Amino acid sequence: MADNKNNSLPGSSKDNPDHDSETNPVSKENSSLSTIVRRFKDSVSLGKTHKFWESQPVGQFKDIGDSNLPEGPIEPPTLLSEVKQEPYNLPSQYEWTTCDMESDETCREVYDLLKCNYVEDDENMFRFNYSQEFLTWALRPPGYYRSWHIGVRAKSSKKLVAFITGVPARIRVRDEVVKMAEINFLCVHKKLRSKRLAPVMIKEVTRRVHLENIWQAAYTAGVVLPTPITTCQYWHRSLNPKKLIDVGFSRLGARMTMSRTIKLYKLPDSPATPGFRNMELRDVPAVTRLLRNYLSQFVVAPDFDENDVEHWLLPTENVVDSYLVESPETHEITDFCSFYTLPSSILGNQNHSTLKAAYSYYNVSTKTPLLQLMNDALIVAKQKDFDVFNALDVMHNESFLKELKFGPGDGQLHYYLYNYRIRHALRPSELGLVLL
Repeated sequence: MADNKNNSLPGSSKDNPDHDSETNPVSKENSSLSTIVRRFKDSVSLGKTHKFWESQPVGQFKDIGDSNLPEGPIEPPTLLSEVKQEPYNLPSQYEWTTCDMESDETCREVYDLLKCNYVEDDENMFRFNYSQEFLTWALRPPGYYRSWHIGVRAKSSKKLVAFITGVPARIRVRDEVVKMAEINFLCVHKKLRSKRLAPVMIKEVTRRVHLENIWQAAYTAGVVLPTPITTCQYWHRSLNPKKLIDVGFSRLGARMTMSRTIKLYKLPDSPATPGFRNMELRDVPAVTRLLRNYLSQFVVAPDFDENDVEHWLLPTENVVDSYLVESPETHEITDFCSFYTLPSSILGNQNHSTLKAAYSYYNVSTKTPLLQLMNDALIVAKQKDFDVFNALDVMHNESFLKELKFGPGDGQLHYYLYNYRIRHALRPSELGLVLL
């Protein structure tokens, strides 16, 4: 159960067609599982095995294509009395701590650890910079367990040096709704990367999840582990092309000038769709119905109820923005779009310190064409001073990416399930789940 989005920071886009993506661990053309398996076998012959993951109940590379294996849990639940009651042992100079995300002081410590040590792009130009408000939102959904917010402190200084979290979720896989933990924010201080803390942290969060009688998990990583259920590509839409080029996020295209580039990405001043407005509390039941109906078509998707929709999708300043289309005639809610705010620190640039990025979240189109709905989302994101709008090619996103001038980035995201086997890898368009 790990989230380690190593090298999956979408901030390393060079969103022009001349960009050479050969540096990708798994480039767009090669993201089929057969290629991943071949690379895995090549790496094994070089002695690079995934010792930890090969000991875990996850899909194994050797089993790919074995149609005799059943879908569903890989190992049955054990009796709760048989779950290890004591935390796993850490190296002697460190101790476990449970991070109370309701405490401003603790939240600040977590923020500082992630800000300085979390995911960077391959070229060390950008680093995720989750805000404290975002962390509070991400880690305190309905029914969350404080015990799943796990830190490691240095015994002598009490400094927080590592962190991993889980939050509860109901995720539907085909027709089965499964209680799971979504694992995220695995972060170890840069100076402690050689201490092998990550495997023991993963085992500890797994143990605490098991204590709540939950036996499955979902997580993402920017690296290939045994075995992705799907591999998604990040795409980027410039909103502030001059700044993106200035900080090295994008490059000026061949035969393009700055003024032509700015003109290329220019957007209208206001949304085009009649009845396009902010989502409000009173819209929660209608949005829940819309979303549940839409998500039912995907193989893997969250099973949202009204409490989840209120928490995850009701607009929160600088965290999540949600808009809907209310028919001016019938007042029916027909369409919905949303994005969350995840800035990145810009490392080593004298003029700019923060890249403000919007990430496409859940979008539902029934009456308004998705292309038009997402163009309106780009317009409101631009009005809110976002520099770039990022989207994965999940759900129906692929239908608007090229048309709306998104370019493919370097970042890829592999999705995983813990202790749950899906016999065949999914296409990104079969996935209805966005993990933060």
